[in-house]
Amino acid sequence: MTELSSSYKEHLESFINYLTLERNFSPHTRTSYSNDLQRYLLYVQGLEKPFTDITLTDIQQFIQELHNAGLEARSVGRNISAVRSFHKFLVRENVLRVNAAENLHQPKPPLHLPTVLTVDEVFRLLDAPLLEEPPGKYRLRDKALLEFLYATGVRVSELVNLQQSNCYLDAGFARIFGKGSKERLVPVGRSATEWAKRYRQELRLSISNRESGDYLFLNARGKKLSRMSAYTIVRHFSAAAGIAKKISPHTLRHTFATHLLEGGADLRAVQEMLGHSSITATQIYTHIDRTFIKEVHKTFHPRG
Repeated sequence: MTELSSSYKEHLESFINYLTLERNFSPHTRTSYSNDLQRYLLYVQGLEKPFTDITLTDIQQFIQELHNAGLEARSVGRNISAVRSFHKFLVRENVLRVNAAENLHQPKPPLHLPTVLTVDEVFRLLDAPLLEEPPGKYRLRDKALLEFLYATGVRVSELVNLQQSNCYLDAGFARIFGKGSKERLVPVGRSATEWAKRYRQELRLSISNRESGDYLFLNARGKKLSRMSAYTIVRHFSAAAGIAKKISPHTLRHTFATHLLEGGADLRAVQEMLGHSSITATQIYTHIDRTFIKEVHKTFHPRG
């Protein structure tokens, strides 16, 4: 496999350091950008012309090759973001005089409404850990985890990194650290609060050890629960509850937001609880809300 030249490696390393120190990007995002840009720089290197001579047409051809390779639209979009940010950074660092990627535009993605559970499906899912036969050893943890996901709308990464010291259960709040270490206070409903307390008192104490730290949700070895384990728990009890939809922890985040809006919650309040930096990201749920309203009209209106 062809390797990047030392100069390209140096530019890439400088950019990743910039994302780490100045932009505070998450390790996952930095890794994705690094992989995307390595592929891009290998393509540029193969053009056998100075990097300073790269044109918008060259970059567009690279993007077309990603489409031809069968990459999903979301992955192509991330590549575009990475290339644009990289060129902008190199201009700032005086490596490039002109930003050839400045007019590289993101394709407008088709609107894909996320999967959302009905209220009945949510209740069946939340009840599933306590109905399992024989009773699961970690049913209190699994019940508390599912209740917490639906009650707060947190991302799975935020859930598994949640510290006990940031859970103010008597007050009904949790301090959540989201993307870019942005902090927000999220209400925790009565049911989720009660089950979190029961889990801590009746199970967590018995499985915790020196490796547990202050993490709220632990695995069987007393270590922090992984994202994949949380995903497995949701899928397992979804199947146990007879839910045909393919769901993940993020489905409960979508469901949390949608049910709030269907109940009349203010969009700005939902944005704050989800930790969206822009209300544009939250507005996807208004489309779901309108779909719900249309279905209600169709079902109950005499001329629907």
